[in-house]
Amino acid sequence: MSSLTSKVIWITGASSGIGEALTYALAKEGAHLILSARRKEELERVKGNCKGTDPANIHILPLDLAKAETLQLNTEVAIQIFGRIDILINNGGISQRSLARETKLAVDRAIMEVDYFGTLALTKYLLPHFLKRKSGHYVVTSSVMGIIGTPYRSGYSAAKHALHGFFDSLRAEVWKENIFVTLICPGWIRTNVTMNAMTGDGSKLNEMDKTTDQGLTPEFCAKEIVKAIQKKKEEVYIGGAKEVFGVYTKRFFPKLFSRIVRKIKVR
Repeated sequence: MSSLTSKVIWITGASSGIGEALTYALAKEGAHLILSARRKEELERVKGNCKGTDPANIHILPLDLAKAETLQLNTEVAIQIFGRIDILINNGGISQRSLARETKLAVDRAIMEVDYFGTLALTKYLLPHFLKRKSGHYVVTSSVMGIIGTPYRSGYSAAKHALHGFFDSLRAEVWKENIFVTLICPGWIRTNVTMNAMTGDGSKLNEMDKTTDQGLTPEFCAKEIVKAIQKKKEEVYIGGAKEVFGVYTKRFFPKLFSRIVRKIKVR
């Protein structure tokens, strides 16, 4: 029996990409799932693809991370579905492909609203529940961009860096209450994240960049995330050699990293 069997896990961004792959992986582990994203029809599709799983163990809860005023009620509803939540996987978010000088401030705000403040809201609204139960686990899909920064990702990288600051602090505050925090830092994963990325004027990019297209599969990423959850790791990097090399180069040889990143191909 898996350590995740019968655990109640709430996943945001569950309608595609890493979130969809995570849904299938966790369903196989026997978890009870709450799936959230904006598109109800896509959530229904994902639920329907969980073959061999009791449909009663998978519930759909549509939400929009950009609508802060709705997230407290969403959290209350999520808790009521199974009577508790054991793990929240903050996976929902949007990406960016534009130079800082070409990016409207409204776009930076929109990215921060979804990737940072939306995640922050669900985390804070769920925290009293975790504290009352003296048990809980926050899993946060950040990015390698939460450790380093590259061209064309200024707003996205800023939001992911903010997540690390908040969740590192939260981890230090709540460890005595048996509440865990795992930061997941994927590199290039073959999803539609690039297709949906915001450009400088707020429109979608609507094209796949080469680095993403050549990235790891969402299924592989999901398996690594499940392992990290089971081991309650604090921070994991999931990517090819270049992305992981970049993380450690930035940490130990920052000047060298600065020279490398100026020339790196990121789209």
